Amino acid sequence: MDMLGVSIFVGIWYWICKTDIGYAITHAIRQPLFAALPIGFLMGDVTQAIIIGAAVQILYIGLVAAGSNLPADDCLAGLIAIPIAVKSGLTPELAIAIAVPVGLMGVFVDQLRKTVNVIFVHMADKYAQQGNIKQIQLCAVVYPTILSFFMRFPIPFFATLYGANAVDSFMQGVPQWLIHGFSVAGGLLPALGFALTMFVIGKKNLLPWFFIGYFMIQFSGIPVIGAAIFGLCAVLLINAYSKREVL
Repeated sequence: MDMLGVSIFVGIWYWICKTDIGYAITHAIRQPLFAALPIGFLMGDVTQAIIIGAAVQILYIGLVAAGSNLPADDCLAGLIAIPIAVKSGLTPELAIAIAVPVGLMGVFVDQLRKTVNVIFVHMADKYAQQGNIKQIQLCAVVYPTILSFFMRFPIPFFATLYGANAVDSFMQGVPQWLIHGFSVAGGLLPALGFALTMFVIGKKNLLPWFFIGYFMIQFSGIPVIGAAIFGLCAVLLINAYSKREVL
């Protein structure tokens, strides 16, 4: 599929994911690693898309929405960085360097949307005084969703449509030392994702399991799925023995 079709897809995908329809479902499919799969199919390079999506995912693996406010928009970061990186042949490190500012931009867009949505709240208050339930429902669901489309869709659409060419031109014009600097910075940023994960774990007695999983993958050659299966079995065994001790 050409970049126009990919751009339309990521624009619609971003809008659907940020409507929070199904809530848990949209929170799952908006992750960069998940979005990498359909993007890879559309662009004809699933393997590279997954590699880049996994690299971007590490940044946001420990992301927590405190008070429903995310410090970064992981969905927008993935939907823009992945297709641009695949089209331009960028390394995962450079893709991460693109994803970080895009993720921050998404936060500002979301804050703008919430600010504008206050209009519909006041409209709903007016209709509540009139007892107009249908209009209240429209103000709560339909109007904000339509507004969200016009605020969400254009960003990944135009960024994907024209961003790849812009990145190609930029990469050809910048010196090699600067490109290397972007790669180094992108390589260091995943450490932030791991730090957030450790912070979310919270309990010190659980940290050894985090390091066991990490170094098991790094030095044993076990794939992530295999490590996840071992981890699940360890949790089940610990839980079973803990219950037996209580009894």
